[in-house]
Amino acid sequence: MSTTQIESEITITDKASNEITKIKSENKIPSDYGLRVGVKGGGCSGLSYTLGFDAAPKEGDTVIEHNNVKLFIDGKSLFYLSGTELDFSDGLNGRGFIFNNPNAAKTCGCGSSFGV
Repeated sequence: MSTTQIESEITITDKASNEITKIKSENKIPSDYGLRVGVKGGGCSGLSYTLGFDAAPKEGDTVIEHNNVKLFIDGKSLFYLSGTELDFSDGLNGRGFIFNNPNAAKTCGCGSSFGV
């Protein structure tokens, strides 16, 4: 299996990596699982972000590690996510992961979809 391990394509804030670790612990997800980050067609702006836990990277995935958290990103999604910062907010505007994506030309009000 061919995977690429890099540090700089997508960055993860400490707050996001702490929340991922917390979610894994609360849901009894094995500590060696990674978070699969992706993009799929749909949403009000054309593309949507996807998140889910996976046991191992798939063929062609890029693996990014920060604070003992692994992200798995497929090549197609990486094209849209390159340069993105994954953050977490628990403020007044809601609780959840935030994608600060420099490639997004437009976003929807909910922040879960974007267009390029």
